Amino acid sequence: MISSQIHLASRPIGMPTLANFKQVEVTLPALKAGEVLVKNTWMSVDPYMRGRMMDKDSYIPPFQIDAVMDGGAIGEVIESLNPQFPVGSKVSNVSGWRSAFISDGQDLTLLPAANIPEQYFLGVLGMPGLTAWVGLMTIAKLTPKDTVFVSAASGAVGMVVCQIAKLNGCKVIASVGSDEKAELVKSLGVDAVINYKKVTDLTQALRDAAPDGIDVYFENVGGAHLEAALNVLNEYGRISVCGMIADYNAQTPVPGPSNLLAIITKKLTIQGFIVMDYFDQFEEFIAQMAQWLQAGKVKSQETVYQGLEQAPEAFIGLFEGKNKGKMLVKL
Repeated sequence: MISSQIHLASRPIGMPTLANFKQVEVTLPALKAGEVLVKNTWMSVDPYMRGRMMDKDSYIPPFQIDAVMDGGAIGEVIESLNPQFPVGSKVSNVSGWRSAFISDGQDLTLLPAANIPEQYFLGVLGMPGLTAWVGLMTIAKLTPKDTVFVSAASGAVGMVVCQIAKLNGCKVIASVGSDEKAELVKSLGVDAVINYKKVTDLTQALRDAAPDGIDVYFENVGGAHLEAALNVLNEYGRISVCGMIADYNAQTPVPGPSNLLAIITKKLTIQGFIVMDYFDQFEEFIAQMAQWLQAGKVKSQETVYQGLEQAPEAFIGLFEGKNKGKMLVKL
């Protein structure tokens, strides 16, 4: 069988371009005992992949030049020599950015036989959902009395953060980059929305939205958002640092906020986290999230590109603000 794959052609300088990717065709060998052939049906593109395009040490190995760019995907077993994964099984995997692959089953997870769209396991029921859960419940130690500020609130993680916080009785202030995205997060029941591209003073806009201050900041962006949050956080406030997408394509180090002294004077807690360190919470998370979804208490939003060849454009679109909710590629 032929597997179409997206390889890293070159390491980007600044914003990635289509020239940094190339599509290749690879002939897969015949199956061996214990192996399965998986045809991917959905794949994920995620901001963290930008860091893997650089040749430097991090919490996850970098992509290699002229090698496939792997990532989260959902697939179907179409040929099997492994009784644990019969033909027709739907599986989650980390062998995305390719149309098909062979596995011994150790890197596959069977999807539950639930009446839930399979692509949800790349979004609200997958890594983005778990990231939101961990960042709020474990890192920020969310309480019902908290006022929560969420940057990139219309993204895959941010939308789930908003909804979990509201389900826990919190006041939620959301920041987005367009009026269309503002309407989207308003539909989630948040208490206030800031279109940061339309305000001249983000700190004042946040103070207007949260006159009694904020207690938790869920950090997805960095830069001016972090500075505004530091200005408005109450004493003993908590910052859960998931990402800083504003800096991912910077060619030189970005200066930090000018008001870091607030960490001391307000006795703030700031903690970064990598969701893969918290997979022991996945069963608890998925049980609760599936219940919320089935009860209609959580909404899923997706931006879908069609075809593997569109994966580079979908990925670049993450940094151009083109996604509402989870960015996916349907194969």
